[in-house]
Amino acid sequence: MKIAIVLTFCLCTTALQAQKKVPLTDAQLQQLQLAEDTLIQLSHAVVNDSVETTRFAAADALLPALVRALETPKSFDYKFERLKSISIQYPPDSSFRIFTWQLYVDKDEYRYSGAIQMNASELKLYILKDQSANVLNVEQEHLSADKWYGAVYYNLKEAKNKNVKYYLLFGFDAYSFFTKRKIIDVLSFDKSGKPTFGAPVFVQEEKGKPTTTKKRLLLEYSAASSVRLNYDETMQMIVYDHLIPMEGQYGEGLVWVPDGSYQAYKLEKGTWKYQSMVLHAIMNEAPRPNPILDTRTKDIFGKKNK
Repeated sequence: MKIAIVLTFCLCTTALQAQKKVPLTDAQLQQLQLAEDTLIQLSHAVVNDSVETTRFAAADALLPALVRALETPKSFDYKFERLKSISIQYPPDSSFRIFTWQLYVDKDEYRYSGAIQMNASELKLYILKDQSANVLNVEQEHLSADKWYGAVYYNLKEAKNKNVKYYLLFGFDAYSFFTKRKIIDVLSFDKSGKPTFGAPVFVQEEKGKPTTTKKRLLLEYSAASSVRLNYDETMQMIVYDHLIPMEGQYGEGLVWVPDGSYQAYKLEKGTWKYQSMVLHAIMNEAPRPNPILDTRTKDIFGKKNK
């Protein structure tokens, strides 16, 4: 009897594993490929079209088109690898994926859209609504999908604090003509499974100064500068440019530019502890950017350039 029970259990387990790995049918694959064609056209227009009415019309159509595509059964298994104008980031365990993209409104306004698709048998999707203009204290507010600080995410890093998993989202906000922003937001999921943004995981302790804690990190800098904010796998730390104030070149007033040195945050027992001046290579002049994709083999989303 025991042997029969064990065999039955093994057979059921194998069947369930096989069920999880069932590939997309030809019909589902064709449907998603056609949907991707539509998304490619719409997202390219949203990001690149010089005609305002065309950009806005494409932006209005893009999110509904994405939702329709994701309603296809087993859509999570489709990677949308040809979709270059939308960032798609996955955690290591592929428990979800997050789509983000940018709409240029005018030289001083950009809007962001996004969605989180959970890896589930039925579609479980959270639409991200950009409320950046209403986020007054960016580094301290706790936010939700309905009140999201909009950005295009270019990297995702998983971490744990007291066995609670969370994710660092590295993002870019074009913000305004003279000033750009980079951000690290903190994504976690509450008991009901809903996404939340912001958690007090960035801690700065310096001798002689009060300890400060931030729920997300924000760098605001001159649009004429190229600024680094990312996780460095070699150093095992978040590394970012140290910024100093400087008078802008075009009459924009005081702006922040990198001085060639770097600061960092290092993961210690679930929180990220501030590290001052991890590299010292101070330059006489603040660095200026190369073309956005220059000779890189991958774009800002981590996708290969053609």
